[in-house]
Amino acid sequence: MKKPLTLLFLFTLAACTAMPPKNSDNICSTFREKEDWYDDAKDSFEKWGIPIPIQMAIMHQESHFVADAQPPRPWLLGFIPLPRDSSAYGYAQAKDETWDSYQDKAGSWGADRDEFADATDFIGWYCDVSHTRLGISKFDTRNLYLAYHEGHGGYQRKSYLQKAGLVQIADKVARRAKLFQSQLQECKGDLENKGWFF
Repeated sequence: MKKPLTLLFLFTLAACTAMPPKNSDNICSTFREKEDWYDDAKDSFEKWGIPIPIQMAIMHQESHFVADAQPPRPWLLGFIPLPRDSSAYGYAQAKDETWDSYQDKAGSWGADRDEFADATDFIGWYCDVSHTRLGISKFDTRNLYLAYHEGHGGYQRKSYLQKAGLVQIADKVARRAKLFQSQLQECKGDLENKGWFF
């Protein structure tokens, strides 16, 4: 009887780990609940220079921290499933071809889109490329998000100017990054202390 109970425990633990945080609007609450996430986001920041609040604001917008998030599937006649409009998947909603490029150019061959550490590293990498290629400041959440959503070519063509709704979303992401920054100031000391308890 021990083996089935052990397997059930491990399955339950894995399911809980993959669950999105209970209060995703508060970055301190998120990092307290998901104990490894702060270190993962900090690692990405130290590697790519994209502030933690910006990483988290982009991920919040893209997937609301759902590990296996995907675009909705269209249905024909209400019951015949059709292919999804995009291959976007995971925490960062990275498309197949962009993820392949990340694995190749960043040397992250074993990375998975449904792993938080890999997804936050991807966001850092992509925004770093946006900074290098497009000259966007690493602190400019609004334009980093527009380049993230539209792709570097789309951003250069200013495709976002034809999408009023997207510009509003980019402004919302920028506001959330500022909120996350303010919240993080309140708990960063505890998160940095390896002996912290919650």
